[in-house]
Amino acid sequence: MIVRASLEDTSGDRCVDLIEGEAGWAWVECRRDPEDGHGWRRLHPPRGGFADRTTAERDARGVVGWMGAPDS
Repeated sequence: MIVRASLEDTSGDRCVDLIEGEAGWAWVECRRDPEDGHGWRRLHPPRGGFADRTTAERDARGVVGWMGAPDS
């Protein structure tokens, strides 16, 4: 699996990674706590099975509140 894009919130403390793999596209929300130095942590397993990046991003926008509503 390869992260093809990482979409960060305005604070830089949360992101959604858009991932391409053998089974299609997936996304996962991550967060980082600058004070602990660990870096990014996944908040859940990747949600996948999408045919393309656009569909994966649209699904993420429908689930992850800070991303805003999905584009039509």
